Amino acid sequence: MIPPSVGVRAPRPLLLTGLLASLYALNGRSSALTLKMSGSSAGPPAAATAPKVIDSHLHVWASSSEAAKSYPYAEGQDPPPSLIDRASTSELLKIMDDAGVDGALIVQPINHKYDHSYVTDAVRAHPDRLKGMLLHDPALPPERAVSRLEELTLDGYVGVRFNPYLWPEGAKMSEEGGCGLAVYKRCGELKMPVGVMCFKGLELHYDDIVRLIESSPDTALILDHLGFTGLDERGDAAFEQLLSLAKYPNVVVKVSALFRVAGPGSDPYPHNGVRTRRFVPLLEAFGADRLMFGTDFPYVLEQEGSYGGATGTVSSWATTESERASLMGGTAERLFGPWGSVGKSS
Repeated sequence: MIPPSVGVRAPRPLLLTGLLASLYALNGRSSALTLKMSGSSAGPPAAATAPKVIDSHLHVWASSSEAAKSYPYAEGQDPPPSLIDRASTSELLKIMDDAGVDGALIVQPINHKYDHSYVTDAVRAHPDRLKGMLLHDPALPPERAVSRLEELTLDGYVGVRFNPYLWPEGAKMSEEGGCGLAVYKRCGELKMPVGVMCFKGLELHYDDIVRLIESSPDTALILDHLGFTGLDERGDAAFEQLLSLAKYPNVVVKVSALFRVAGPGSDPYPHNGVRTRRFVPLLEAFGADRLMFGTDFPYVLEQEGSYGGATGTVSSWATTESERASLMGGTAERLFGPWGSVGKSS
């Protein structure tokens, strides 16, 4: 677990505190709080099960027919025509089953922007398989942003995504008095990780990220897609910055969307260049318990190897069963709580 920090400010009162504590108990992330509130004692340890395979990064959105009926897309955010009907919840679950993936963290897609109803309904319908990561709205005032975080926590969301390109131009996620910093610190109190998408390059957001990290050592910060450190000169320089973040014990990296890091044509599937130039140094610097596998479904469906190939590739990069258990699901369950009860990989 992320080491506790000294001098953390006292948590603010939660909305519907008792219900939220019960939800945390179900998610396995706040058993100590639940025991304190209920006065019950810990039971015998659960029997060991085979490690689960958890996809820590993917998206779902409504199919064209679902969008027309109940879940409209955000203005100007229609999905790509080639994928519009391949990213529904039902499609995802079939593909997960075929690949032997037990659970997944759904990152709220830009296609529905701040309307979380589709992902919320997916998580409610399949709580043993799916969890949600909400999309932070930087246009909200700090108080409203924090209350929105708490509301979505009650709906089963276990993490927050910061997309820095949704902030006004020139504004920072870590701005003092801003909603980003308020939500980031609240996430530390709630033990909810914050994922950051550096789509245009880690180096553009490095200083901002460091300020976030140092503002709340209790908040786990996750960098998506190997920090978007491409296999070129610019990516190599950014990768050195990524490695420098290993000194912060609350930083975790997603080994996800390998095709985005590989780039078109330069490092074809199964991306041996990504393995040797990115994964191996990250494993040495961070350790497997601070790395976690993800596919970037549905976009991975248009890549060689598709979903199953991406899953098998990352699994094959682990050199020990212990590394594989952490990389392929253990890190995700440590951060977000357990999925289901028995892994299908057993």
